[in-house]
Amino acid sequence: MKELKICVIGAGSTYSPELIDGFFNRQDKMKVKEFALMDIRMDRLKIVGGLIERMCQHYDNPPKVIMTDDLKTAVEGADYVVTQFRVGLLPARAKDERIGLRHGYIGQETTGPGGFAKALRTIPVILEIAEMMKKYAPGAKLINFTNPSGIITEAVARYTDVPVVGLCNCPITAFMRTKKHMGWENDDVFFDYFGLNHLAFIKGIYLNGKDVTDEAFEKILDHPNCDEMLGYAFNKRQALAMRVLPVSYLQYYFHQKELYEKISSQEKTRGESLIEVDKQLLKDYSDPNLTTKPAGLSLRGGAWYSEAAVSLINSMETNDGAIHFVCVPNHGCIQGLDDMAVVEVPAVVKGDCLRTLNVGKMPAAIDGLVKHVKAYESLTVKAGAERSADDALLALISHPFIRSVNDAEAILDDIIREHAEYIHLH
Repeated sequence: MKELKICVIGAGSTYSPELIDGFFNRQDKMKVKEFALMDIRMDRLKIVGGLIERMCQHYDNPPKVIMTDDLKTAVEGADYVVTQFRVGLLPARAKDERIGLRHGYIGQETTGPGGFAKALRTIPVILEIAEMMKKYAPGAKLINFTNPSGIITEAVARYTDVPVVGLCNCPITAFMRTKKHMGWENDDVFFDYFGLNHLAFIKGIYLNGKDVTDEAFEKILDHPNCDEMLGYAFNKRQALAMRVLPVSYLQYYFHQKELYEKISSQEKTRGESLIEVDKQLLKDYSDPNLTTKPAGLSLRGGAWYSEAAVSLINSMETNDGAIHFVCVPNHGCIQGLDDMAVVEVPAVVKGDCLRTLNVGKMPAAIDGLVKHVKAYESLTVKAGAERSADDALLALISHPFIRSVNDAEAILDDIIREHAEYIHLH
């Protein structure tokens, strides 16, 4: 069994113990010799890394844990680099949310103006990481969780030759919760799933090899826990007419008015609320008697995060041929999208071979929306990678949320001003 070096960038995140726990649960299949934990905030890293060191003592053969703020040290010789960093931490997220709301738009971490601002801060950093990997860890694979995952993954795919796979917990969460609530936990279930990261749909469900799509769609949409399975209680008439189930973030597109009213009426944004959760988790992690991930981590969100990442790496290492929901370049998978446009689809993963399952033509009811958002995403990638103010404006105007070019200019000005430390456009 090959001994692995796993590098985690943004390891000061309170999510990190979840990831380490995932590797612990698969130590019979994968042997990790070293966790290289990297973060620019050593104060946070010492707290989170301290808990991880204690967690690793439960391993049969405890891996080495190093903590560093030096990217080269962390990346050098790594087999896998897992990125989960947030430029500007949670206060930057809170700013993003407030900027959108200030101009009459949904304030959200990865969708609309908020996701756009986060992408502009993040793209230069992910490209720097990829460059370091090319120099000091040739052949290593980049597993990206950093949001907005599809955009960040596309930046790496378009501007570097580093092998990259983007992940998100949304599809696996919908899959696992649906299995639970539908009583399919012991069955062989397959979701025919497609779209973009945070803009995805289920177009078919197969149970033990049998197509049960029509029956399953009706039952899911009528189920009292539909909102938990799909991430929102979507309109049944619309879903059945489209013949696809929207997942999670489609709520911000199909129920934009209701979501804006809800979010704008709240005293705190989600980011502002999470700052307090994050502080409490760091306090919990500081307890020297804590040796496992705490129950409070569930309040942070990110269910099934470690399962998505660790099971993917397991398939790459063991050639098990399992199916994973991944963000990867399209290469003809979804008809009508550019080959390098990153999409979110199921793929069979066996070692270095990652083969997406063909989607073909999208239903007419969603074809335009997906292409519209993809145009915004690809323009955002170009703006972030080339640090172009004009491309940034064109990208923001291209987002379906934006109703006026004047709004786009004002939002972009606010983003550049409030994130002057991180965003430098010309």
